[in-house]
Order: sequence, then structure tokens, then C-alpha cells
Amino acid sequence: MLRFGLAVIVAVPALVLSGCGAGDDGTGTGTRPPGTHVTIRVPADAPTISAGVSLARPGDLVLVAPGVYRESVEVDRPQVTLRGESRDAVVVDGQLRRPNGIVVTAPGVAVENLTVRNNTQNGVLVTGSAKAAAGTPGQGGYDTGDEPVTFLKSFLVSHVTATRNGLYGIYAFSAQDGVIEHSYASGSADSGIYVGQCKPCRIVVRDNTAELNAVGYEGTNAGGEMYVVGNRFVGNRVGLTTGSDHQEKLLPQRDAVVVGNLIAANQQVATPEQADGGWGIGVGIDGGSGNQVLRNRIDGNANAGVVITATADLPPEGNQIVDNTFAANGVDVGWTFPTATRGRGNCLRGNDLATTVPAGLVTIAACPATDQSPSGTWTSPKPPRGIPFTDVAAPAAQPQLPNATTAGGTAVPAAPALPDIAAIPLPPASLLAEGALVRTP
Repeated sequence: MLRFGLAVIVAVPALVLSGCGAGDDGTGTGTRPPGTHVTIRVPADAPTISAGVSLARPGDLVLVAPGVYRESVEVDRPQVTLRGESRDAVVVDGQLRRPNGIVVTAPGVAVENLTVRNNTQNGVLVTGSAKAAAGTPGQGGYDTGDEPVTFLKSFLVSHVTATRNGLYGIYAFSAQDGVIEHSYASGSADSGIYVGQCKPCRIVVRDNTAELNAVGYEGTNAGGEMYVVGNRFVGNRVGLTTGSDHQEKLLPQRDAVVVGNLIAANQQVATPEQADGGWGIGVGIDGGSGNQVLRNRIDGNANAGVVITATADLPPEGNQIVDNTFAANGVDVGWTFPTATRGRGNCLRGNDLATTVPAGLVTIAACPATDQSPSGTWTSPKPPRGIPFTDVAAPAAQPQLPNATTAGGTAVPAAPALPDIAAIPLPPASLLAEGALVRTP
């Protein structure tokens, strides 16, 4: 998707990795242990992850031993848990020839404690869209026709490492009622974590680290009980965006909550380069409305801490920027509307601000909102050349899922518990520093 000039243009080298792995493509054979809610072990009971999933019934756990599994896995059985014994040592490797590492197309599925890498499109894809699951996108979005949106309902992605993927690391598209948590995304040529085309979403993205991506987190046409909470978006080209795009359905984007995140130093050079790509931005609201940006630490973004702008004919309206701490940004908050499409009702309150564009936003756009639409411009730094996503630094070891080898399958609720936003504090500068390569300023 196009976000703040981020064009999806990905060069994938013709490279085939060699070496022995624990599995290969195909479902293979295997034997399911007798009983209900059983553990199917890969490769002991099934030679590949796909073979293990094909044996699974609701309530089963597919538990994967350490190894490199050169396959693409579709989890099309409901209420199945796919879990690695070791987050860093269980690797699903796309070899730069497969579009997706793990595709979830059934409800109630949990994907836990493993690494997904080297896919030409996505590391983990959770979707109710048959077009998206097929892995053959057009130039724009997957669902731009007249057919109704089909949602996948209920999912969990937890303690997953997604690195060096050609589009998105962890991608929830046309999905509802889910959680993405305790995960790490790097080396994504578009965004580390992406939530798209859901209304209402009822999705919680919490306690994740996204670094060394073109964009840390993107929410596109995603809103309505959509929470981005307590994450570390540090050392990307752009930290976080939420907005509207005609290339997906369910326009316009509205009603997301971004609270308690660390959004810092998003001008990392050794990241995937995009044509006309944004750089140095902490938070971008692009044609999105009714969003709340609350108690985030927004620090050291060379272009701007928060940018509000319009998308084509879609104005941003009624966004609230409240009680955030800003430091060492090029511009702390900038509102810019270069065309006739202008935002209204956006407001600020209780922020620690040094600079705004236009000047005086703290006064002229104070909450509660009025029907103002101020706009300004500023000189943005020129984005430096980046690197291919295949060359992004390998992640450090990441925290393991507790009791990964002893616990049974994870029961994914029909709807997640939604956070109490009033109880979420301003985060420390050290938020989720364990396992991160990029430090705060």
C-alpha cells in the first residue's frame, strides 16, 4: 500500500538457498496420535509442518521441533495451535521463492514461538480474503471489486519473529477479533506489522517490537475497537501510520487508538528502500479520522513526530493528539494539506511540544476541537538510499513463549479482551529493549 509516499516496489533477487532442512514442500504423510486435543509433533508424527496441520483437529497442538522448514504452511483447520519448541530455532524459510510463510485461513488459530523469514510477500498472513490467501496481489489491494468483504474471525499471533520478508512481516487483512502480541518484525520492505480492511476490527496489537522496516506498523482502513498499545516502533524509516486508501475496501479509516507506545529514531538508513519513500516520521495520519494518539513517547524522528495529512479526497477529521511526550523531532506536530482536501476538527491537548507547523497549533487547534483546518509546510530531510530487504541485519535472540513445550494448545477466545486505555501510562524510553538492535536516541 502507498503510505506517505511508500510505493510497494520490491526487487527480489533470484536466489535459492541451499542446505538441509527438517522439511520440504508438500503435506507428506504422518500419523495423528489418538484422542482429543492431542499434540502432533513435527517431524516425529509428521515429516513437515504442513503435514502436521493436515492431521490436526480442533483443539490440537502442532508442536514443531527445531530445524529449518522450507515450506509454505496454510493453517485451514479451526482452533488449531501451531507452535515452535524454540522461537529462534524453529524457522519457516521461504527461500525467496514462496510468497507467504504461514497463512491462517481458519478461525481460532494461534501461531506461536517460531521464526518466519525470506518470503517474497508476507511472513505470517491472517486473512478471510481468498485473493490474499492465494498470494497473487495486483498493483494495489486485494479486494477492490464489488464483492462483499469476508472476514476471518478470531486469531492469535504471539512470540513470532518475522524477518526479511518482501512486503509485510505479520499481516492481518480482512480479519477481526484478534491479537498480535510479543512479536518482532524487521526487514519488511513495506511494514513490519500491518492491519488492513477491518471495521470494526476488535484487534489488539500489543507489546511488539518493529525495527529496521520501511514502516513499523500500518493500519489501513482499519478501525473500530482497533488498539495499538505498548509497542516499540524504533529504528524504521517511518514508525507508525494509520489512514485511508482507495486500494482497499471499508473506507474511510477511523477510530483507532494508539496509546503507550515508544516511537523513536525512525530514520534508520540500513532499512529497505522504497520509491519516493517516507523517512524520519514517527506517526502519520493520512486521511484517517477519529483516531486517538494518547500518551506515547515520540522522540528523535528527524522529519516530524506526528504528521496529519489527507489522502486524495479523504480528509482527516476529529483526530486527537493528547498527553504525548515529544523530544528532539524535526517538527513535533505538523499538519499539511497541499490540496483542497483539508482536515477539520483535529486537536491537541496536554502534549510536551517544542515546535508545530503551522505555528501556534497548541492554541488554534486546542481540544475540544473546533472546525478549523490550519495547514503548513516545512523542509523535510531527503531520504537516504536504503538496502534490499534481504540484507537487513539478522535479529537478536527474542524472548521465548513460556512453557512452549509443556503447555497444551492455546484456546483463542471468540473476541479478545480490549485494553482499558485510561490505565495505560506513558512508556519509558527502555520499552521492550530486550532483543532490540536499534536503541533509542
